[in-house]
Amino acid sequence: QVQLVESGGGLVQAGGSLRVSCAASGRAFSDYTMGWFRQAPGKARDFVAAITWSSGSTYYTDSVKGRFTISRDNAKNTVYLQMNSLKPEDTAVYYCAARFRSTYSAISSQYDYWGQGTQVTVSS
Repeated sequence: QVQLVESGGGLVQAGGSLRVSCAASGRAFSDYTMGWFRQAPGKARDFVAAITWSSGSTYYTDSVKGRFTISRDNAKNTVYLQMNSLKPEDTAVYYCAARFRSTYSAISSQYDYWGQGTQVTVSS
């Protein structure tokens, strides 16, 4: 069992930066591939980025490549999403998710645990 708690969301102007964090508790954090997803009002929950449990390889959806960076600190049981050059279309609730000892996936149903989400709003 893993508990995930996101933090760091907020309101930022277009072009600005924000870092969201996800703190994990429970089973060994290092055994989990971690993902970030986002959900805008009236839309599906979409994959944003992931970092694998074994090699720390990272993956991004095309719309955030070059702007967002996912990282993890296994000593702190935390995964981060650094978001730069934010756009109004990045506005959404951001969720972190954990997948036990598996490669990355962009499919939300393949993640085992989820946080409650943190709101990110980008004003134009």
